[in-house]
Amino acid sequence: MSEKRTLRKPANRDARQHPELIGLQEAADRCGVSYRTLRRWIADGRVNAVRVGPRLLKVSTADLEAVFQPVGGGNV
Repeated sequence: MSEKRTLRKPANRDARQHPELIGLQEAADRCGVSYRTLRRWIADGRVNAVRVGPRLLKVSTADLEAVFQPVGGGNV
Protein backbone atom coordinates (compact mmCIF):
# COMPACT_ATOMS: atom_id res chain seq x y z
CA MET A 1 0.00 0.00 0.00
CA SER A 2 2.44 2.64 -1.08
CA GLU A 3 0.68 5.90 -1.61
CA LYS A 4 2.45 8.62 -3.53
CA ARG A 5 1.97 12.08 -2.12
CA THR A 6 2.24 15.10 -4.33
CA LEU A 7 2.65 18.58 -2.98
CA ARG A 8 0.34 21.11 -4.53
CA LYS A 9 0.80 24.83 -4.55
CA PRO A 10 -2.17 26.95 -3.57
CA ALA A 11 -4.07 27.96 -6.70
CA ASN A 12 -3.54 31.68 -6.19
CA ARG A 13 0.23 31.53 -5.62
CA ASP A 14 1.10 31.65 -9.33
CA ALA A 15 -1.44 34.37 -10.00
CA ARG A 16 -0.19 36.58 -7.16
CA GLN A 17 1.33 39.79 -8.42
CA HIS A 18 3.68 41.83 -6.29
CA PRO A 19 3.93 45.55 -6.99
CA GLU A 20 7.24 46.91 -8.19
CA LEU A 21 8.87 48.55 -5.17
CA ILE A 22 11.65 51.10 -5.48
CA GLY A 23 13.77 52.97 -2.97
CA LEU A 24 12.97 56.50 -1.88
CA GLN A 25 15.89 58.16 -3.66
CA GLU A 26 15.00 56.52 -6.98
CA ALA A 27 11.34 57.42 -6.46
CA ALA A 28 12.26 61.06 -5.73
CA ASP A 29 14.42 61.17 -8.86
CA ARG A 30 11.55 59.79 -10.98
CA CYS A 31 9.18 62.42 -9.57
CA GLY A 32 11.64 65.27 -9.93
CA VAL A 33 11.50 66.14 -6.24
CA SER A 34 13.94 65.91 -3.37
CA TYR A 35 14.25 62.94 -1.04
CA ARG A 36 12.89 65.09 1.82
CA THR A 37 9.83 66.11 -0.20
CA LEU A 38 9.04 62.45 -0.85
CA ARG A 39 9.43 61.71 2.87
CA ARG A 40 7.02 64.58 3.55
CA TRP A 41 4.50 63.13 1.09
CA ILE A 42 4.73 59.78 2.88
CA ALA A 43 4.22 61.46 6.26
CA ASP A 44 1.21 63.39 4.87
CA GLY A 45 -0.30 60.20 3.42
CA ARG A 46 -0.06 61.29 -0.24
CA VAL A 47 2.19 58.30 -1.02
CA ASN A 48 2.06 54.89 0.63
CA ALA A 49 5.34 53.33 1.72
CA VAL A 50 6.30 49.84 2.84
CA ARG A 51 8.90 49.26 5.52
CA VAL A 52 11.44 46.65 4.47
CA GLY A 53 13.59 45.89 7.48
CA PRO A 54 14.09 48.17 10.45
CA ARG A 55 15.03 51.34 8.53
CA LEU A 56 14.42 50.89 4.80
CA LEU A 57 11.28 52.27 3.15
CA LYS A 58 10.14 51.48 -0.38
CA VAL A 59 7.27 52.80 -2.47
CA SER A 60 5.19 51.25 -5.23
CA THR A 61 5.64 52.66 -8.71
CA ALA A 62 1.85 52.51 -9.17
CA ASP A 63 1.40 54.75 -6.10
CA LEU A 64 3.84 57.28 -7.57
CA GLU A 65 1.94 57.37 -10.85
CA ALA A 66 -1.31 57.94 -8.96
CA VAL A 67 0.13 61.09 -7.35
CA PHE A 68 0.55 62.68 -10.78
CA GLN A 69 -2.90 61.91 -12.22
CA PRO A 70 -4.59 65.03 -13.60
CA VAL A 71 -7.69 66.28 -11.82
CA GLY A 72 -10.28 68.56 -13.40
CA GLY A 73 -9.20 71.57 -15.38
CA GLY A 74 -11.15 70.93 -18.58
CA ASN A 75 -10.30 68.89 -21.65
CA VAL A 76 -6.66 68.20 -22.27
